[in-house]
Amino acid sequence: MRFSLILLLFTFLLFSCATNQKSSIGQNDLQEEALVRQTIELYFDGWRNCQSEKIGQAMHTTCQLKNIKADGIDGVAVYDRETYLGFIKPAPPRAAKTRILYIDITREIASAKCQIELADRLYTDYFNMMKIDGRWYIVDKAAINWEKE
Repeated sequence: MRFSLILLLFTFLLFSCATNQKSSIGQNDLQEEALVRQTIELYFDGWRNCQSEKIGQAMHTTCQLKNIKADGIDGVAVYDRETYLGFIKPAPPRAAKTRILYIDITREIASAKCQIELADRLYTDYFNMMKIDGRWYIVDKAAINWEKE
């Protein structure tokens, strides 16, 4: 009986310590995740509203974008930030559903899988991100899109 009580108490203390440590680490992770989400939402907002300046604010100046070529020849199209932003022309807002499917953060780097869905197309983006001077930026984007069936 005494052994069971000691074991129960020890288990409770161990669980309490683990929970306290996890919550203090978890709080910082939640704050960083919120900041990463904020950057991605800025990108989404610029994309939906055809505003290259907003998309540009989410991207680091060294950002490169890589797409699977639609024709399948040579496989990958690579664009620097300025070329990509040049594709965004002023237009009425697009009716798009945007989703962040997952975010993974390790210190000052992160990756995120996101989707933008239009009535006829689905875009899937993988963002590599870095926290630079206290702010999160998209530093690399790999993307694919296709017509929905």
